Amino acid sequence: MSPAAAYDVVVAGGGPAGCAAALTLVRAGHTVLLADAGTGPPKAGEALVSAARLLLSDLGVAEQVLATGHLPCYGNLSAWGSPELYAVDSLHDPYGHGWHLDRPLFDRRLRAATRAAGADVAEHTAVRRPVRRPDGTWRIALCARAGGERAVRCRWVVDATGRGAAVAVRSGARRRTTDRLTALHLTLDPAPRASPDGRSLVESDRDGWWYTAPLPSGHRLVAYFTDPDLSDPDLPGAAVTGDERFRDRLLATRHVSHRVRPHGLTTLRPPRRAAAHSAHLDRVHGDGWTAAGDAAAAFDPLSSQGILTALYTGLSAGHAVDAHLHGDRTALAAYAAQVATARTAYAREHRAVHARETRWPDRPFWSRRHLNQQA
Repeated sequence: MSPAAAYDVVVAGGGPAGCAAALTLVRAGHTVLLADAGTGPPKAGEALVSAARLLLSDLGVAEQVLATGHLPCYGNLSAWGSPELYAVDSLHDPYGHGWHLDRPLFDRRLRAATRAAGADVAEHTAVRRPVRRPDGTWRIALCARAGGERAVRCRWVVDATGRGAAVAVRSGARRRTTDRLTALHLTLDPAPRASPDGRSLVESDRDGWWYTAPLPSGHRLVAYFTDPDLSDPDLPGAAVTGDERFRDRLLATRHVSHRVRPHGLTTLRPPRRAAAHSAHLDRVHGDGWTAAGDAAAAFDPLSSQGILTALYTGLSAGHAVDAHLHGDRTALAAYAAQVATARTAYAREHRAVHARETRWPDRPFWSRRHLNQQA
């Protein structure tokens, strides 16, 4: 049997956090393997805030990943705390406009940039059975979706596997969740005449909130965020998350319905379900591993900070691992403090935003979040 290939670092997860960590480490002179499992439902679309341009520039990939294929987002609309729409225009944003991403394209370009920088990239390949060896290295099985398995060795593992935090949890870290927010989302067919309004829209209702945005393909994303246990008292036994109820509630919205009707709702497909809760690890590094992205801290999509946080924690984790491997024993603790600071800022803003919606104080979705403000 041939000896296992050896790397300084294996990065588990090929999304924005994993790519940011891998890019940072390979440019610091380390040998890096990025393993992207490519599992889970495809990401239909996601917004990228304008400030992400700075992080992508720091990574040296801004032009590569943003040049074409995405739709500029010149502002955001919200009906929150009031039935009236409030607009935030990117004209006043010092970093310019944001983007409605073609998310699969965005991720593919990030992985391509990582490969071009010198990392080995294993597509459709999952990290399995990481074992910490007595000599301080890891032995990891790489399992390809097409079949086959090979072993590699490394000095360090970056866990960028998303909310599951597979490596960190296996290594003894614990996942903490602060709510049960769930997304029900679907992608609508292109409208006969595209709307000239490319802004995203958020609209709250008594049991959660809605989000809709155009996609670069001409399709439209629509999502409803609620707690999975809620039901509608007007329809005994009918869950909010039921397919017919989803359509009824969508059509009952004041603003979102206006934007989705041109896309045709007569044969609405059942929505998909996805986790959207806030969560974090009780520790973001341990013996031979560091977590980044959603594995370290996952935020409510209302914050629009998901990809930005993934890039930030991925880049910061890369710098911390590089420094640690060069003998800096304070680097990982400093990284943990950075993640904790980001979480504190998010929690403060999360409380403030939900406090502004006071129209349904007795509804469980809102009372739970208002109660959390006092915790």
